Amino acid sequence: MESRITPFLMFIGQAEEAMNLYTSVFPDAEIEKIQRYGAGEGGAEGTVVRAVFRLQNQRFMCIDSPDVHAFGFTPSFSIFVECRSAEEVDRIYGLLSEGGGVMMPLGEYPFSSRFAWINDRFGVSWQLSVALD
Repeated sequence: MESRITPFLMFIGQAEEAMNLYTSVFPDAEIEKIQRYGAGEGGAEGTVVRAVFRLQNQRFMCIDSPDVHAFGFTPSFSIFVECRSAEEVDRIYGLLSEGGGVMMPLGEYPFSSRFAWINDRFGVSWQLSVALD
């Protein structure tokens, strides 16, 4: 098997909700696998031990940590999405920014005709841009 590099997201009880949002936003996306905690196991019953989801051709893994940590997601790591059009940037922005925060508002920048940098309601950072090529 060839080595694989996969972004890994750690949530606290919201992994499935986040995956459902992300797979609803992007075409050709799906939740491939979910393993859940059972009764008496390490985490809250029904939460995600480990899951794999795919957004277009990019696979992600995620978990629901059974422990609360003193850290969360940081914008120093973001998911960069190159969109086919300004309308696609606007659509994705509307869906992912709801309940989140805006670091760079939707607009035109020297490096992109349509760009935004946001945190979604789970704290995951997204950069949305019209394709650069």
